[in-house]
Parts: sequence; structure tokens; C-alpha cells
Amino acid sequence: MYAHQIHRWFYTDDMNGARADHTASVLINGKVLVTGGTNGTVLNSTELYDPLTGTWSVSGNMNKARFHHTASVLTNGKVLVTGGDTGTATNLHSVKSCVSFKKILTTINNMNNMRNSSKASVSKNESILVTTGHNSSELYDLSTEAWTISGSMNDERSFHTASVLPNGKVLVAGGINTGYLKSAELYDPTTGAWTTTGSMNDARVFHSATVLTNGKVLVTGGFQVDRAKNSAELYDPSTGIWTPTGDMNDGRIFHAATLLSNGKVLVTGGDTGESALKSVELYDPTTEVWVTSTSMNEARMYHTMSLLTNEKVLVVGGYNGDRMNSSELYDTSTDTWTIDSSMNDARDVHQTSIFTDGKVLATGGFADVDTNIGLKSAELYIPSTVLTNVKLLINV
Repeated sequence: MYAHQIHRWFYTDDMNGARADHTASVLINGKVLVTGGTNGTVLNSTELYDPLTGTWSVSGNMNKARFHHTASVLTNGKVLVTGGDTGTATNLHSVKSCVSFKKILTTINNMNNMRNSSKASVSKNESILVTTGHNSSELYDLSTEAWTISGSMNDERSFHTASVLPNGKVLVAGGINTGYLKSAELYDPTTGAWTTTGSMNDARVFHSATVLTNGKVLVTGGFQVDRAKNSAELYDPSTGIWTPTGDMNDGRIFHAATLLSNGKVLVTGGDTGESALKSVELYDPTTEVWVTSTSMNEARMYHTMSLLTNEKVLVVGGYNGDRMNSSELYDTSTDTWTIDSSMNDARDVHQTSIFTDGKVLATGGFADVDTNIGLKSAELYIPSTVLTNVKLLINV
């Protein structure tokens, strides 16, 4: 079948297993590796998407099941997976309101001594599973499709961030185990060892991390104790020290951040702890100042954001009381948002991956607000820069 429209979403081959809270990494051979996640139970399965054939194939299982983990493509082409949770399920992403979500986070904060227990009931439809986190990491070799255990982190953590630095090391920061973490550590691919580095000034979880063009790492927002933070800080790999930088205008968690080609960082949406946000801000590393930008058309959290090859930014899906299938485009040259065509499936806690030809692959996520059953569907976004009459493999 041939597409004669642009800016459209088309189904591609379904994944072999449904999943949300997974990772998706574009490998050096152009394929996409999806790892772990949850579909009621936590998964150790992985699979590969081949954009040339539009098909998925099962790959080697990880040694440990995990979700709320990270995956980083190293300079040697291997993939490093770190941390995550081991529990059997979570209702963290199906809370009916952001106010209830704040109540749950406060409950987590008060339950550090119950970390290894099975469940904490807040109220109907607001239960969470307090799980034991990983400090383990493992490496995926795409030539063999096999996983090997690598060094263990110094701290167990989930909901952390992982950033590949210009020197090839991986910086892991923040997250949660028996409490909110301000610690950070470095993974050295040449030795497979983890070493502690300077701690952040603030403990934070549900934050974002972006590697800047100057090699520093910008961490934004996150949750600590009872509020969404508006603070941001910079990590300098040459000194191992974190320094506070300008505060965002809005405190936010579960937001998205991406580095633009002009070196600025675009932050969109998220949750204040009380409500979803449609606000947008730009960070200028030269001045360390945040400037409010034009707001999105819809408030959303748990969404994804991709910088397209035409320099526009695509925001996809998310949650604002219901799971969303909408997408919108940000034009960096005019500071404007336009509503784009919608995905076939509403989804949040999904992943998007951008290919070198400009197409975007959306995978998995949760679809039903009342359950935590994941999606196995995958969709391709065809931007205006891609020629029409592109052959698409449609899953029918």
C-alpha cells in the first residue's frame, strides 16, 4: 500500500508482546531495540524493529526483568541498561486525577520503611506497588543479540536519568529507592565499572536530563517530598560538580526535554502535582535563563518529543485525564504550535524513535485509563520532508 498523504500516522507491524514503561533505542545499524517494560507483569523480553522491512523480531532476553529503567547506546554500539523496578505491576500511570497522583507520591514518601512490602493501598484505583529497585546493569551486543551482566551501580534506583557524555561515559542521576536520590554516578565502558561523582544539589525523581552542546548536562524539574520542582542544575564532566542554574517558570514532573539545533533546550508539558501543563519553556545555555514560549494546544504529561530532520519538534500522545492520541508540531523559527494528525491509538508511557530518513516510530504504551494493559501496536509518522509514495507495511 502506498501513502499519498503527508503528516500521517500509519500502523506498522505489531510488536511480539504488549508493553509500556519500556525503552526504545535506535542502534548504529538503524534498527530499534525495545527492552523490558510492563504489561501487568514486569518483562525481561526484548525485540528489534527493522525499518527496511517494517517487521519485529524477538531478540535475547535481559538477565533481569525491569521497568522504569534506562537504556543508552554507547559509542562502541552496545546498549547499556541500568536500574529499574522489579515489581509485578504498577498503577502509577492510571491515576484518575493529578491531585490523586500527588497523594500517591506523598504516600510513597511516607512509606520508605515499607519499600520491600508488596503493596500500599491508597484508595480504589489508586493502589501502587512499592517495589525493590535494581542496582544492576547489563550490556546488549547487537552482533550476537545477547545480554551480559555489567558492573552494579552503587545505588539501587528507578525513575532516574542516564546521559551519554562526550567522553563516552554514562552519567546516571537521581531517581528513587528507599527515598528520593540526589546521588549521581558514572559508568566507564572501558572497564565496566561504576564510580560515584558529585551529587546534585537537590534530590529529584521524574526529572529530565539533556546533554548540551558544551558537554554539560542540564537536569530539570522532578519531584521531591511534596511538590514538583522548578529548579535546574548543570553537571560539568570536567569537574564532576553540579551547579544550580536558572529556575524554570513552572515546576514540572513527567515533562519532556529536547536539545534544539541552536543549542537551546525545549521543555514541554508535564505535571505540577495538581494538573497537567501545556506550558513550554526554552533554556539558553549562554545566559542560563529560561524564557516562556508559546504553549502547546493541549496540556499533556507522559508524552514524547522528537526533533525532526526539518528542525520542527513533534510532540506525541500523553495523558491529561485521558490517554491521548493527538500530536502537534512546534516550529522553532516562528515559536508556534500546530495540531497535527492523530495516532491511530491513544497511548502514554510509550516511546518514540526517529530514523535518519525523518520517520518516527511510536511503540507500545498504555491505552486504557482503567487498566494497565499495554499496547503491542506500533505506528510510523511520515513527515512532510519524506517523499510521498513511500511503501508502508501495514498491519492488517
